[in-house]
Amino acid sequence: MKRHIGNSDGHKSKKGHWALGLLSSMKNKDYLVQSDDRVTMIKDMYPKALHHYLVLPNESISNLKALDKKHLSLLEHMHEFGENYVHKNHPDTNFIFGYHSEASMHHLHLHVISNDMNSSCLKTKKHWNSFNSDFFLHSKGVIENLKRNGKVLLPLSEKCKEYLNTPLKCNQCNFSAKNMPGLKTHLLSHVK
Repeated sequence: MKRHIGNSDGHKSKKGHWALGLLSSMKNKDYLVQSDDRVTMIKDMYPKALHHYLVLPNESISNLKALDKKHLSLLEHMHEFGENYVHKNHPDTNFIFGYHSEASMHHLHLHVISNDMNSSCLKTKKHWNSFNSDFFLHSKGVIENLKRNGKVLLPLSEKCKEYLNTPLKCNQCNFSAKNMPGLKTHLLSHVK
């Protein structure tokens, strides 16, 4: 008999499924950065930039759809927790903080990622656009969305697909690229 783990949306996931990997990463000392009684910060297993961290709540929250107003202070804490870490440890590096509109991994997680996007794990247009289009929901915007609506209003799935297919454009200047190798070569011109 197969065991299933359900999430707050009612979808079932097989035990041990790769999408549940964040839970085991939270317990793995090789990935652990820091934690407190409310959140845990880990290194992303497949970083899409020189510095790529995830801040996860210690309580079980599957994704943005599971949030309501009672989670507001948690989201604010997650943002501050990540911000304090990067200000202390990477003071001269620019970071973005946010969530994917449609997360591929179960368990809510805030991306704290340097904007250099310099990584061998950044391979596809989808990878790029998941951080550099409206598919990426900035943390402060998500907090405001939750304050205003009592839940997080998310783009429709069709819109998310559109965002992920946006033409490739540098996140630091107006350069447009025809393909990922061209964009990655260009990005090196921004590395200090």
